[in-house]
Amino acid sequence: MTSFAHETRSRTPRYEGPIFTVFTDEVTMSSGGTARRDVVQNKGAVGVVALDDVGRVVLIRQYRHAVGRRLWELPAGLRDVSDEAPEATAARELEEEADLRASLFHLLIDLHTSPGFADETIRIFLARELSAVPDEERFERTDEEADLEVAWIDLDEAVAMVFRGDITNAAAVGGLLAAARARDEGWATLRPADSPAL
Repeated sequence: MTSFAHETRSRTPRYEGPIFTVFTDEVTMSSGGTARRDVVQNKGAVGVVALDDVGRVVLIRQYRHAVGRRLWELPAGLRDVSDEAPEATAARELEEEADLRASLFHLLIDLHTSPGFADETIRIFLARELSAVPDEERFERTDEEADLEVAWIDLDEAVAMVFRGDITNAAAVGGLLAAARARDEGWATLRPADSPAL
């Protein structure tokens, strides 16, 4: 079966904000016609599975307004600093959200979070050889992060939380399952932190 080359015939801007932009595209379809598709363009993000020497991961729990509740997540954040490498963003977010530094980073997985309507990707890193950020250097958290909960959980228990439905954040689900699989394979599947992006 041959692959059809979908082309964007037109693009209409709908919304532009600080985090994402929304367009309506008219796209050629495999059946020969065209269809309109709304597209959310996003800056992209990173997430971090921070694993300590005894096999625990750090999870954060914070309020997410879109779903109206607190979710267990990985330390993560937008790639919103110009020209900052993804692994540097991951290190910064780990410091800001979990008060941790890591001297060893590897790439675990890349994810398209909602490819049906958004171009957002999130790159999930494994961080090891952890140390605490000194008190006087810690980031002052504001907004939803002001009261975020930080917890250390055994990696196998975190995976069990995924299957119990306690962890539903897609990046956390993917990152935790990937970390457990990588551990079980003796870390042989890890890629360099600076591997080419999607």
